[in-house]
Amino acid sequence: MRLITLLILTFSSTLTFSQTPKQLIKGDMVIDGNKRSFLTYIPSAAKAGKMPLVISLHGGFASPKGMFHLADFRPVAEREKFIVVCPASKHFWHDGADLHGIDDIKFIDQLITYMVKTYDADPDRVYVTGISNGGFMTARLACQLNQRIAAVAIVAASLDIGEGYDLERPMPALYMHGTTDPVVAYEGGKLFDRRVFSHQQVIKKWVELDKCDKEPIVTDIPDAAHDGTSILKEEYHNPKNGLKVISYTIINGGHTWPGGWQYLPKFIIGKTTRNLNACQEIWDFFKPYKLSH
Repeated sequence: MRLITLLILTFSSTLTFSQTPKQLIKGDMVIDGNKRSFLTYIPSAAKAGKMPLVISLHGGFASPKGMFHLADFRPVAEREKFIVVCPASKHFWHDGADLHGIDDIKFIDQLITYMVKTYDADPDRVYVTGISNGGFMTARLACQLNQRIAAVAIVAASLDIGEGYDLERPMPALYMHGTTDPVVAYEGGKLFDRRVFSHQQVIKKWVELDKCDKEPIVTDIPDAAHDGTSILKEEYHNPKNGLKVISYTIINGGHTWPGGWQYLPKFIIGKTTRNLNACQEIWDFFKPYKLSH
C-alpha cells in the first residue's frame, strides 16, 4: 500500500496545467507566519444576495488546481450559483495535531471568514468536502469546526480512531467509498501510523449521532456505464429535524472521485465509476441545509 501511495503522491505533486482557468481567482493569507494560498471560483451572473460556499479539499501532496481538475464543481456552481474555494495544504493536511506550526483548523476557520467578508458568502451555508487526506481533514473539521459548517461530504476516507475525532454536533454527512480502494481500505484498520474506522462503522456513528432511523432507504444504482462498477446507496433520515446520513458504497470502486478524472491507471488506484457524478450528488445533498442558531 505504501508503494501505491508513493506513486499517487509523486504523480500529484508533478502534475501541471498549461494555465489557471480565467475564472479561478488566486488568493492567500498568512496563518501563524505561514503563507497559505487558495483558488476561488465565482459563478457568472450571480444572483444578488449571499451565495453558498463549498470548500473542496484536495488529497495529500496534491493542489487546488489538481482538485478543480479531479472534482470539478464549476459546471454545477455555474448552474446553481454557489462559490467554490480550493485551499492548498502544506504538502498534506494536518488533520491531527498542530505540526511544525501548521494549524489547518485555524486556516479553514479564517478562510471561511475571508470568503464571507470578501465575496459575501452565506455564513449559514458553508459546506466542506474532500478526498483521501482531504476527506480525513473534512472529518476533522466536522469534529472541531462544526459551529461554522452546515454539512460535510467525504470521499475515499473515513474517520480516525483517537483523540480529537469525537463527533459531537449532529450535522448532515455523506460518505462515498470504493470497496476495492487500495489506499484507504473500505474495511478500515491500520493506515500508516493511525487507525481508522471502516466505512460502515463511521456511517453507524453518524446515524446514531443524528438520531436517524436505523433502517435506510436503499437504492441500487446499476452499471449503466458498463465500467464494472455499481453503487449501493443507503439513506438514513431523521424525520424530526430533516438530518440525513447517506452512504454510497462504490462496488469495485477504487481510490477515486466518482465521475471524476482517472488520475492514475486502474491497476494502481482502482476504477473511477461513471455511474455517479459525485459533484452533482454532493451539491444536491448540501443545498437544503443551513446552520441552525
